Amino acid sequence: MSSPADSEALVSHSLGALLHLARRARRAGTPAELGFIAVNETLALAPYRQAVLWLADRGVTALSGVVAPEANAPFVQWLERIARRLRAEGSDARVVSPAALSADEAAEWDEWLPAHALWLPLAPASPGGLLLARDTPWQPGEIGLLAEWTDIWSHEWHIQARPDAASRWRALADAWPDRARRQALGRHWLTGHGWRFRLKRWRRWQRAGLRHRLAAVWQQRSLRYALIAAAVLLFPVRVSVLAPGELVPAHPAVVRAPLDGTVDKFFVAPNSQVKAGDKLFQLDLTTLSSRLAVARQGFVTAEAEYRQSAQQAVFDPKSKAQLAILQGRIAERQAEADLLQAQFARAQASAPRDGIVLMDDPGEWIGKPVSTGERILTIAGEDDAEVEAWLGPGDVIDLPPGAEVTLYLNSAPLAPVDASVRYLAHEAVVRPDGTFAYRLRAALADGQDKPRVGLKGTVKVRGERVPLVYWMLRRPLATLRQTLGW
Repeated sequence: MSSPADSEALVSHSLGALLHLARRARRAGTPAELGFIAVNETLALAPYRQAVLWLADRGVTALSGVVAPEANAPFVQWLERIARRLRAEGSDARVVSPAALSADEAAEWDEWLPAHALWLPLAPASPGGLLLARDTPWQPGEIGLLAEWTDIWSHEWHIQARPDAASRWRALADAWPDRARRQALGRHWLTGHGWRFRLKRWRRWQRAGLRHRLAAVWQQRSLRYALIAAAVLLFPVRVSVLAPGELVPAHPAVVRAPLDGTVDKFFVAPNSQVKAGDKLFQLDLTTLSSRLAVARQGFVTAEAEYRQSAQQAVFDPKSKAQLAILQGRIAERQAEADLLQAQFARAQASAPRDGIVLMDDPGEWIGKPVSTGERILTIAGEDDAEVEAWLGPGDVIDLPPGAEVTLYLNSAPLAPVDASVRYLAHEAVVRPDGTFAYRLRAALADGQDKPRVGLKGTVKVRGERVPLVYWMLRRPLATLRQTLGW
């Protein structure tokens, strides 16, 4: 049982952490920083393994340990359904378990979240909630402290977060004058001095016969402007997208561990030139040497036993029956020794081709156990490079065969690298930052300096020609369809 002094220290620590988080929330400069504080720094109040910030008007806004949540990811879509259900069930902080969900949602719980979760609804001014999950049950004291923190955070979010499109439309509707005000403004405009002056001038034009001429000129100008606008909107332009990219080996030779063992030493350094057949690295030969010595000694012993039995077989007929067994034993020992001798030779890897060695720090490999087939290093040709880019799901466009690609290197932005699309993956994969993206490979164009492998930059991919109006409205229309489901 804890002493009163320990309890007082625990309470002081909790209050201090709460005050520190409140100060961090007040000093946050952007909504993104507020969301980061909610899912990552709440750990100072209570331990948890995963945190999700969900807002009714924005969806899953932040995830612990993730830079930016991907709206199309299965995990994020499952969290959307869970959060909407929890918000509809009440506005109190409560512990959540798979038993409170539907059968389909509960079936995926073990795949995405730990066993014990806590739902902390936000203030009504910022409808949403904070979902925390961990492997141990939640205590009442922790729930009360976290509820107070979410109330403070909701207040800061309501102050700092910029209004969304719906709130802007509501503000515009509130600022629009009512019917009585519009009628009063109309009467003032009709009876004002400016209207009477325009009416007198219009009557003079009408008397001079200019009314019809002005109408004809206006019709001609309107038609001309409409034709110009249509020509501009239908002008063909190239659809293009930007994505992070880098230069990678086009046809690399991957050198893998030839057998199970421990890396002993390297004979080459990173980015060094090698020729075919040069020694690259060597595995620890201590175990193989001892096993080979034992196998050879066993072979010698089997031969001695065979010679002894052959001499006895001259005088003892029973010894002749043992000769076939001893011959098989000799062959077995010989095969074992040959196998170990071959493994002894394979323990020293050599370069399969000429090129440059691409690898991490050799010091991290020395003494590290490896298994057969594990990738150790790569050998690439000096000029054998191509462009690799990663397109997000919203940036995938129709690419004609050999579509143009330009890589703007971070180290040389004024010397772009031209290439043409070789292939675009049909399935998105998970990137190290947790987002989904499609891999694109592009072959470098001839007649230009070949930059070295490993340089990074921004890739511009050009697709087919489309009308300018489509190029202008492609992203807004996609956003509307994702938001409203049109």
